[in-house]
Amino acid sequence: MIRPYAKWLVLLAAVGVLISVFLYNGQKLRDQESRPLPAKEDGGIAPDVGVIPAITGSHAVNVEAFGAARSRYEITLTAQVSGQVSELASVFESGRIVSKGDLLLTLEDSDYRAALASAENDLASAQVDLLEAEREAEQAVLEWKASGMTGEPDSPLVLHEPQVKQAQAAVANAEAAVASAEKNLAQTRVRAPFDALVVSRTVSPGTYLQAGNDIAELYSADRIELSLPISQLDWQKLPGIEVLDNGQWPVNLVSVETGQQWHGYIQRTQLHLDDTTRQQSVIAAVDRPLEQADMLAPGTFLRAEIKGRELSDLWRLPSSSLSQRGEVWYVNNGVLARFSAGPVASDEQAIYIRPPASLYGQTVNVLTHPLSTYMPGMAVNPVEASDE
Repeated sequence: MIRPYAKWLVLLAAVGVLISVFLYNGQKLRDQESRPLPAKEDGGIAPDVGVIPAITGSHAVNVEAFGAARSRYEITLTAQVSGQVSELASVFESGRIVSKGDLLLTLEDSDYRAALASAENDLASAQVDLLEAEREAEQAVLEWKASGMTGEPDSPLVLHEPQVKQAQAAVANAEAAVASAEKNLAQTRVRAPFDALVVSRTVSPGTYLQAGNDIAELYSADRIELSLPISQLDWQKLPGIEVLDNGQWPVNLVSVETGQQWHGYIQRTQLHLDDTTRQQSVIAAVDRPLEQADMLAPGTFLRAEIKGRELSDLWRLPSSSLSQRGEVWYVNNGVLARFSAGPVASDEQAIYIRPPASLYGQTVNVLTHPLSTYMPGMAVNPVEASDE
């Protein structure tokens, strides 16, 4: 007969055996994860993995933004004086380009010529009156001196000083009237205020215009500009405002619809944030857009690629190198290793990763397409892939 305490001893021994088995199996699993997988017994080799060599370096990361092309100036040309349109220039048609100073239309000007002639007559009369007043003033001075009286006369009227000033004011007023009449007459001939594209014309021969009536819609032809809103994160990739504002920083513009490209530059920066988007904009420009081999028309929607400043100590990798878990896998002495990473920057072609300091200066084979089944320490055969 087995004594009671002997049963407890047997039970304790069984529990000890089970614990030992669990500890042994756990250690074996950890050892297996930390060493390369053994070669297959049938002589198979480790699986191939596509890699790309990566080394820390400096990279200029492009910043992408979108905007619509607009002319530097967009104005509604209006009549400055009233009159009937007597003549339109042949170049004054929608879709045509006119140069600064080109005559666009002429208003009937007989009334303005008459007004100018009247103003010139008034000026001539005022000048005669001034000459007479000045002569009378000289005569009054001579008479005062001949009278033998000393000192100054009791009233300036004695020497005709107020009369001369009145005549001088009348001449000045007449001169201003002539200048105004000349300006009104000149404005009966409407000219292009700058090199411009005629977008629309609202008058015809015989149209009677009041001062302030619309004549045409004009877009300047000297420069196209587009506002490019940029996030605060992307601003960190660009050089300082003093560099951007010098008018030489390059930007490549691509039509969203056709893919046509133009080379432009950053003309200036906006120094405020948009109230709605909370983004700050740069203004890109293309000079003489209508004279380009591929004409850049106002209203074209464009994708801008702005060259960024150089960022140091980065890997340039295809975007597929970053796993769904945010990890970069690489081959270290024939086995897989990994580290967690987030892109410092990205563009259409690549992502830019800052690797651990221990990998600086080394050429590291980074996997181009890491799989979720990979495990650290897994033996692989790296095969160099093309840069994506």
